[in-house]
Amino acid sequence: MNVIEKLRLKLAKTRNGFVAKIAEAVNIRTKVDEELMEELEEILIQADIGLPVAIDIIDALREKIRIERITESSLVLSSLKTIIIEMLHKDYSKEDIHLQPPDKPPYVLLFVGVNGVGKTTTIGKLAKRFRDQGKSVMLIAGDTFRAAAIEQLAVWAERADAILQKQQSGSDPSAVIFDGLTSALNKRIDIVLIDTAGRLHNKVNLMKELEKINRTIKKIIPEAPHETLLVVDASTGQNAINQTRLFNEVTDLSGLVLTKLDGTAKGGIVIGIKHQFAIPVKLIGIGEKIDELRDFESDEFVEALFS
Repeated sequence: MNVIEKLRLKLAKTRNGFVAKIAEAVNIRTKVDEELMEELEEILIQADIGLPVAIDIIDALREKIRIERITESSLVLSSLKTIIIEMLHKDYSKEDIHLQPPDKPPYVLLFVGVNGVGKTTTIGKLAKRFRDQGKSVMLIAGDTFRAAAIEQLAVWAERADAILQKQQSGSDPSAVIFDGLTSALNKRIDIVLIDTAGRLHNKVNLMKELEKINRTIKKIIPEAPHETLLVVDASTGQNAINQTRLFNEVTDLSGLVLTKLDGTAKGGIVIGIKHQFAIPVKLIGIGEKIDELRDFESDEFVEALFS
């Protein structure tokens, strides 16, 4: 099974709830008119792409139809596919999207996000990927507010054969991170993955906490963190948009990780997030297996949806 076929199976719920409905709307109509445009816009909104993005997509489709003088409804679906691909490509090259370790280690990745989105699992899967590439990896348990978070990270560290830096539950997260990064430098670790607390308390406290963590990181490694990745659960739809907006206001996000895409019909949120925020989607989670965290490739994603 090739990459597109596997991704197609994993995105079945989104494809059936989104693209299949668009195809049906197009196929039952004999002409391309405003009534069709309104129906397609409604389908996009229901797919959790979001109202502003749905409007932009349909406006672009209207323009494409006008310029290319499209009169056959059978051509509408392929036109829509092209527009979405162009939208996902806009502003970013592959170098912006893919994780790029620097020439001088360690490569420090800071993970943020609310509880329950798959943040710790993402860290564990990524640790295994880097270990399989022959890299030395350290996990830092910066979520000290939940004992379960430390225990879960310990399990992943063992599975990935990575070093775990932790302290007791209730410890100062910045102190744990300081000790971890100091140790990583001394041991010449290649990759450092930092977990953080997933609490959504008020914005001021969240900002102060993340600012302190960032100051701590820069005391040890001035150019770090090299990535600050927000992990969001794709199945929450518009709530993922809200979380992205909040964290984007309080910290300098370099990328997004969208998890649980295999279990939701709301995978269109990928398009909505990319269009609303100047933040690239870097990784997607399409299953529970350790190898089902994938680099986000927009062409593959759209091809799997529309195939």
